[in-house]
Amino acid sequence: MKSARRMLRLCLILFKLFIFRSLVTDGFEIALNGKKRESPPRQKLLDGEQEAKVIALRLGEPPKGFANWSLRLLAKQVVELAIVDSVSHETLRKTLKKTG
Repeated sequence: MKSARRMLRLCLILFKLFIFRSLVTDGFEIALNGKKRESPPRQKLLDGEQEAKVIALRLGEPPKGFANWSLRLLAKQVVELAIVDSVSHETLRKTLKKTG
C-alpha cells in the first residue's frame, strides 16, 4: 500500500512539474488546452478528386451480378479503374462516412 501511495505522489509531482513547465514556456492557453497539431497524425490516403470519384462510383449502379455495393467490391473497383494504386475497404468506409 505504501508503494502505491509513493507512486501516486510521484505521478502527481511529475504532472505538476510538467504543467508548470508548459505554463512557463508556452503560456497559459497552451498549458490549459494543449498545442494544436501542425499536421495530421497520418497523411490523407485519398485527395479530394479521388474522394469525389469514389463517391460518384458508390452512387452509381453496382456491377452486373451485384444488387448493392459492398465496401470490398468498391475497393476492388476503385483499384481496377486506376483511381488509386491500392486502397482498403476500411479507408473507403471512413471516406464515405465522413461525407455522409
